[in-house]
Amino acid sequence: MTVCTDQYWMHYALELAHYACKQGEVPVGAVLIQKNKIIAEGWNQPISQNDPTAHAEIMALRKGGKVLKNYRLLNTILYVTLEPCLMCVGAMMHSRITRLVYGAKDRKTAVVSTFFKKIDYLQMNHNIKIDSGILADECREILNKFFLTCRNKKFII
Repeated sequence: MTVCTDQYWMHYALELAHYACKQGEVPVGAVLIQKNKIIAEGWNQPISQNDPTAHAEIMALRKGGKVLKNYRLLNTILYVTLEPCLMCVGAMMHSRITRLVYGAKDRKTAVVSTFFKKIDYLQMNHNIKIDSGILADECREILNKFFLTCRNKKFII
């Protein structure tokens, strides 16, 4: 993929993050691509679904499995606005996505940017190509605004 294509799909994921924000969810969006076409999309829904696993990535992977009629999402790319958590990375490994592209680093968990450096990633049964920092400022900005609003309203997520 070219940087231009990565930016295009990350902009799409950002639109999904804005949708999540309007729903009162932490603004994270994800889009699953195969052959430069959308297979599935997702946005954070843990609050509205009362489901702690309803992260944007999981929602996109679940829908992708249904669309492709296979839990193995071979030759796909997942674009996510925020660095995925450990649960989501585990689901990506099991689904066999080819590539992960994320925008902003997650300063609290930093699973992808730190955890994979601590384990022997190459010894795992599936490797995912990882690229980061695509539209990172825009991805970080929507999160910062959301949490600032929450703090100002004394709203607890």
